[in-house]
Amino acid sequence: MGVDLSGIRLSDARLPNARLEGATLAGTDFSGAVLRNAKLEGADLSGADLRRADLCGADLRGAALAGVRLSAAIADDSTRWPKGFSPSDHGVRTSTI
Repeated sequence: MGVDLSGIRLSDARLPNARLEGATLAGTDFSGAVLRNAKLEGADLSGADLRRADLCGADLRGAALAGVRLSAAIADDSTRWPKGFSPSDHGVRTSTI
């Protein structure tokens, strides 16, 4: 079982390479956070705020993303999403750098 950080404020936090596999992050405020190369496999991000977050290289496979806010978040070709999830439908921008 992962850590429970549900509902806390981590806006603008610098968390590159964070290991949060299976964590409970429901409702957590990650707006503007740097989550480059973060391991979020199987995490519960339901209702989390990831607006403007840097998700380049993050692994979100198997993550629960119901109600997640992703507008203006940045991802790249190495970002991994749950099967069937379309980041562009949620306002995620693709970085070309």
